[in-house]
Amino acid sequence: MEVTEVRDAAAALKKLDADRAATAVLLDAGGKPYDSEAFAKWLRELRDRGTRELIYVCGDADGFPNELRERVKQKISLSPMTYSHELARVMLAEQIYRAFAILSGSAYPK
Repeated sequence: MEVTEVRDAAAALKKLDADRAATAVLLDAGGKPYDSEAFAKWLRELRDRGTRELIYVCGDADGFPNELRERVKQKISLSPMTYSHELARVMLAEQIYRAFAILSGSAYPK
């Protein structure tokens, strides 16, 4: 896992353009909601289809400009509530860890 912070949409788009092979996912309250089991299943399906890299895009307090929303087609929601990007990053990391624990059959997510 690697965390890269960029300060504006232009820098985010540049990062996405540099990693064209990666699948980009926008973290958006209006995106598709998942519980932990469904998120793990979604990650497994991506992995099984050959996805090797995911880029999660988390916005700032102003949200996402249209250009970024149009570029990143896949959108997921961590919650219908709004969180700071710092908290959203921690919540996402926990859910990724939990998803891989679910996929490996670990007792952790129970």
